[in-house]
Amino acid sequence: MDALRASAVGSVDADVGPRPSDLTLRLGRAGDLPAAAAVLIGPHAMALATVVATDETATPHRDLKVRYIFEPTAPGAPDRFVTLLISVDAARPEVPSLTTAVPAANWHEREMRDLFGIAPVGHPDPRSLVVHDGWPRGVFPLRKHFDGSRRVPVEPADEFPHLVAEGEGVFEIPVGPIHAGIIEPGHFRFTSVGETVLNLDARLFYTHRGLEKRMEGLSPLDAFYIAERICGVCSFAHGMGYCEALEQIAGVRAPPRAQLIRSIALELERLYNHVGDVGNICAGASFHYGTAIGARLKERLQQINERLTGNRFLRGLVIPGGVCLDLPDDLLAVLTATLQDTLAGFDSLIGRIEANPSVVDRLDDTGVLQHQAAVDLAVAGVAARASGVDRDARRDHPHGAFADPDPPDLRVATVSEGDAMARVTVRALEVRESIRLVGEFVRRLEPGLSRVALAEPLPGGRIGISAIESARGEAVHWLRTDAVGRVERYHLRSPSYHNWPAVALAAETAIVPDFPLVNKSFELCYSCTDR
Repeated sequence: MDALRASAVGSVDADVGPRPSDLTLRLGRAGDLPAAAAVLIGPHAMALATVVATDETATPHRDLKVRYIFEPTAPGAPDRFVTLLISVDAARPEVPSLTTAVPAANWHEREMRDLFGIAPVGHPDPRSLVVHDGWPRGVFPLRKHFDGSRRVPVEPADEFPHLVAEGEGVFEIPVGPIHAGIIEPGHFRFTSVGETVLNLDARLFYTHRGLEKRMEGLSPLDAFYIAERICGVCSFAHGMGYCEALEQIAGVRAPPRAQLIRSIALELERLYNHVGDVGNICAGASFHYGTAIGARLKERLQQINERLTGNRFLRGLVIPGGVCLDLPDDLLAVLTATLQDTLAGFDSLIGRIEANPSVVDRLDDTGVLQHQAAVDLAVAGVAARASGVDRDARRDHPHGAFADPDPPDLRVATVSEGDAMARVTVRALEVRESIRLVGEFVRRLEPGLSRVALAEPLPGGRIGISAIESARGEAVHWLRTDAVGRVERYHLRSPSYHNWPAVALAAETAIVPDFPLVNKSFELCYSCTDR
């Protein structure tokens, strides 16, 4: 901590927070931001975790603020967030862009420009990100004066600018935004020569719901139900992340039994996602046996989810202060038997995939994400670990049962190839590890409280931050209360948000027919990204 303070650049005030292990550096000038960020990502080997903008024009400061939040990248480094906080003049809202030096800042800065009107000066991509064609200029939906209940008039708009490549044999192939099946919309514009992908320009945010705006002014409990529903397949992880941030503000910790139950549910969410994802990858490789087996195994896991919590997506279990349902012994016995059957079926599926030359040929060297690119983009989860990045929030930002004084051992699976096969391999290893962990958590369960009450009202003007390892990787939740303890600002940086740019990069190592394999091997959420 002292070394970080000593290495700060320019005029800086340093404070502890939001947690005792964290550090906030208030930069005296916005112009000091690039140099301060260079210190964090260079000598201190940190990565950008998230960026949070806030509208504080109604406070005595009458400004906007931007928080660039960094985290350590070395395995076993202290659980810490370092925030670079800068004030932005509301009359001239500009900050120097970090994107050229910190590629992971790209989407954050474009989103900040769209939703707050804060311009990242020097950003290499002037296009909008979140707001789409026809959104009126000068209307910023996360400013406090914006009325989220009113309909915004649509203005005439030109065609969205995209990269144009010309030359003999060069083609543009637009895909989407509407796709077959029930997946959410996303537009993918390929530039190719024959089947070889030269460039992929992905455009998302077609279903942006304004959930962060919707949560402003709500009671912490009412806002929780929105956080839990940001995404279907990550609902438990998002609910837990919100609760841990809220519990920091309240100064409470869920009881040990509740922490174990939370971790059981988090691993069950990882399990049904990973098993289903492997089946979806088989679909991309036209291995229909694998698709059917993956769907069957996922279905059985979701059925046990419903028996445990009343919901196939594990909603209705976590609650601020703990959990609102217990896990009786008879259901735990059914869970144990189900997981053993799942392990046997999944091992058989992986064995058949690895023994099928046509499937392996489709997966090997397809959609390669190089290690340095994964580091530069702050890629999370399976996609990062398949490219040799040894990061897992369960270990690096302990939560649930991993935050206990005697945490269970976690075996973080990493490989280095970075291709679609590597991402299948990491998922397979993590399925086995999740089943082992659930067994460990069940053995540790002892009688006790399942929930503690949070004081009402909550302390005003406080910040909570949590990082949860969801099925797709680390999700960072940032929450601040207003003067009366209601939600003043909530921001989620999902793992999919950081990983989508990596999909476009990995696609450039594939051919057009293999893009479904590349996309499915990352298996990202549109909903978590759009919010």
